[in-house]
Amino acid sequence: MIFPPLQIKNLNALKPIIQGGMAIRVSRASLASAVANCGGIGVIAASGLEEEELRNQIQEARANITKPGGLLAINIMFVASEFNMIIKTAIEEKIDLIIFGAGFSRDIFAIGKEAGVPIIPIVSSAKLAVLAKKLGAAAVIVESGEAGGHLGTCKSIRELIPEIKEAMDKIPDNSDVGKVSIIAAAGITNGADIMEILSMGADGVQMATRFLISKECDVHENFKQLLLNAKQEDIVLIQSPVGLPARAILTEFSKKILDGSDITPRSCKSCMKHCVRNFCIIKALEAARLGDVKNGLFFTGENLKKYTTILSVEEIFANLEKEAAKWLEINALTPASVMS
Repeated sequence: MIFPPLQIKNLNALKPIIQGGMAIRVSRASLASAVANCGGIGVIAASGLEEEELRNQIQEARANITKPGGLLAINIMFVASEFNMIIKTAIEEKIDLIIFGAGFSRDIFAIGKEAGVPIIPIVSSAKLAVLAKKLGAAAVIVESGEAGGHLGTCKSIRELIPEIKEAMDKIPDNSDVGKVSIIAAAGITNGADIMEILSMGADGVQMATRFLISKECDVHENFKQLLLNAKQEDIVLIQSPVGLPARAILTEFSKKILDGSDITPRSCKSCMKHCVRNFCIIKALEAARLGDVKNGLFFTGENLKKYTTILSVEEIFANLEKEAAKWLEINALTPASVMS
């Protein structure tokens, strides 16, 4: 076996690969279950979902997971107004893992402990990673400046992983949690990247854009083709209403954000705890999912141009293993030596 398993508290995924949680309604049951069936951790993006829809998505994913070895998680933005409802619903539906980002909650760790559900925050600094470990995080997802969507840092993943591992190794393991796994996110596009990042001290990786451009991701074909046809200069940074920079494709809508056009929403459901309301991000992301190239906001990672084809999730995993094996051969290493 090329890839080592990924242990998160008392749970194990056969492959150390987490599919990124992409909202709104980009990461749904069909994609999450396909990833879990390949031995990875499939993620349902819960931000923007009503309670019944979230329940249905978790139940649908569970029904479609027919092979052992994988896990099912949700991803939720802390800035979402329905954060507490989402957490409660996911726990009731016996989700395996809860991932959260775009803000930080101290209370969620006690909730997860009581429910027996491992909590995984997305962090972009050693300070926040150490705090998460002290509070009882089962793992941390280290998201770097190469990510798509909301960004918490401009540092590269190869800079962050050694820095955060060194800081976390100085903190004793929590007896209730045990080892706190480090998952690298952003800038990882192939099996060679995975093996390199594992050799630097990470326990697993998270990949988003690669799984967006897959057959099982049920966004409109316009979304996938827009990403495949984009040029490197079409990848831009915009300012999100939640107060963070975000990486997206240059389109008619993102141009309006960049040039300061008035696209203030006429109505607001207050779906975010903190929002400057320069535009409605929920509507813009939902428009992208539906393939509305004119009005949609299309998030993507920095290394988008490394993807050239739409593949099935099974093909993606097979390619990652082949690329990893080739990296090991070139570097005269074994899987065991990478993780030692």
